[in-house]
Amino acid sequence: MTTMIETPVSKRKAKKKGAKPAKPMNNPPAKASGNKQTKLIMLGTGNAMVTRCYNTCFILRGPNESLLVDAGGGNGIMTQLDKAGVDIIGIRNMFVTHAHTDHLLGVIWVMRMVVSAMEKGRYNGRFRIFCHDGVAELLTYMGRRLLAKNQRRHIGERLLIVPVSDNAQIYAADFNLTFFDIHSTKARQFGFRAELPDGKILACLGDEPFYEGNRHLVSGADWLLSEAFCLYADREIYHPYDISHSTAKDAGEVAADLGVSALLLYHTVDDDLAHRREDYTAEAAAAFSGRIEVPDDLDVITL
Repeated sequence: MTTMIETPVSKRKAKKKGAKPAKPMNNPPAKASGNKQTKLIMLGTGNAMVTRCYNTCFILRGPNESLLVDAGGGNGIMTQLDKAGVDIIGIRNMFVTHAHTDHLLGVIWVMRMVVSAMEKGRYNGRFRIFCHDGVAELLTYMGRRLLAKNQRRHIGERLLIVPVSDNAQIYAADFNLTFFDIHSTKARQFGFRAELPDGKILACLGDEPFYEGNRHLVSGADWLLSEAFCLYADREIYHPYDISHSTAKDAGEVAADLGVSALLLYHTVDDDLAHRREDYTAEAAAAFSGRIEVPDDLDVITL
C-alpha cells in the first residue's frame, strides 16, 4: 500500500526542529508471517490522576511488528513494559494522541530507552513517532533539551518524529492506519482507525467522547476503544461532563449507535478496581449487546 501523509510543517522548519515531515512511503513488514492475529496489550487503563493503576496506554502487537500508543505520565512506562515482557528494541513505531501529561511525559522515557539502545548497538533501524504537528514540536523540544548530547544526535536521523494531519493514512507496524482529529474541546487530539492484518477494523477514539464528524471512520468497526471516565451512576461524584469525558453508559450507547462488534473501555477512575470490570460491563451492556472488555493493567486481549 502506498501511504499518504500530509503535514503543515514545512521541510525547512522540520529540519530545524528535528521533526521529519511525513512523506509517501511503502513500508511492508520485514518478515512475512502466516499468522494474522493481532493482540492488544494494555499497559495502563487509568485516567490522569490514578495511583492504583497506570495511565492509559497500550500496544497493538501484530504478527510481525508492534505499535505503541501513548506512554502514560512518566518513567512508569518502563515498569509496565518490563512487566508485560516487552523489550523496546522490538518496537519500531509509536503513536501519541495528544499533549496531556498522562499521555505525553512517558514518551520522553521511551525516547531515552530507544536512543540508549541505539548507543549500545542493541537497536537496529529507525524508531518513528507519529503525532500531530503540535505534539511533534513539543517532543522535539523536550528531546533536544532533556536527552544527553550523544543521544540527541539520533533525533531526526534514527529517531523520527513524524507529524501527521487529519485523515492522513500510513502503513506502519502491520497496520493500515488512518489518523483523525477527534475535535477535542481541550487540547488538540487525534485518534486512529487501524485495519488489522486479518481485515478487522479497530477504532481508537482517544480519551474524549465520540465526535459525530468521524462516524464514517468508525461506524461498523470490529473493535471500538473508548474512554469511560466513570460510571453514569457515579456522575455526581466525578462530574465527567464538566471535563469533556463520558461514562460507561454513554460508551455503550455510542457503541450500539455505531453498530460496532466489540467495545473496550479505558481511561477510568481507580477508586474500585476490584469491581471495575463487573460494574462497567454491566452499565455498558444495558445499551450495547456486543462483546465488552474492561481490562486491567497488563491484560492481553486477542482482537
